[in-house]
Amino acid sequence: MAKSNQLTKEEKKLLRQMYWRSFTLYAAVTPAKQGASGVSYSMQPFLNTFYDDKESKRQAMKRQMGYFNTNIAFLPFLLGVTASMEKENAQRENFNEESISAVKASLMGPLAGIGDSLFWGVLRVIAASIALTLANAGNILAPIVFLLFFNVPVQFIRWYGGKIGYTLGNQYVSDLYESGMINVLTRAASIVGLVMVGAMTSDMVEFTLDWNMVVDGETVLESQEMLDQIFVGLIPLAVTLFCFWLLKKKGVSVNWLIVGVIVASILCAAAGIA
Repeated sequence: MAKSNQLTKEEKKLLRQMYWRSFTLYAAVTPAKQGASGVSYSMQPFLNTFYDDKESKRQAMKRQMGYFNTNIAFLPFLLGVTASMEKENAQRENFNEESISAVKASLMGPLAGIGDSLFWGVLRVIAASIALTLANAGNILAPIVFLLFFNVPVQFIRWYGGKIGYTLGNQYVSDLYESGMINVLTRAASIVGLVMVGAMTSDMVEFTLDWNMVVDGETVLESQEMLDQIFVGLIPLAVTLFCFWLLKKKGVSVNWLIVGVIVASILCAAAGIA
């Protein structure tokens, strides 16, 4: 792995800008993009440096506005990897641009799971237990101890994670490109990304059918139970695929899809369907 002292002065400056800008990840969250605007803002110094012509920069900015959601502690590492790939794309004429979004999408899910478990599930609990012990003893430093115990490790990982991600990406992305394995990586990353999207669909899209078959006042067939026997999550999957079809094939905007889903949900609830 390349060491941080091998970075140029300009690259170190860009990494510092990325670190401070990355605090804005969830400053402007939307249901369709989550932290995409924060990612785009954090990556802007790199894009301004790597791309000279407006069209290439525009395409890069568009790539960085894709859906993004991960743990804030590992964000700089992922941004560093992404920046190294953008640099490679700017320098190589036939670089596979799809690999940038694919790798980013495939990493954000696992890093979110690890980060949430490690920092929110473990470190925060330990910090809170220490602070509560001090608070019960009447120590006024309890909240300060909690903030320091939690934030110092997080910021340490954030600061060095960006450098590691960038230097790691610089070396291995170049090697993958030279060996022709970049296409294999892109394919694998795309598959992982699709798996993550599928998991998110199953976990986040909910629809319970309450429209049952009733005979003489007695329920003889529960529709939701019957559907679950055929395919668990069949209706949420169908709704998701229908929205995707409207978005990609019919050009319906995300805002209209959100409004449509809200209206349909209200109508289904009012009619007793779901």
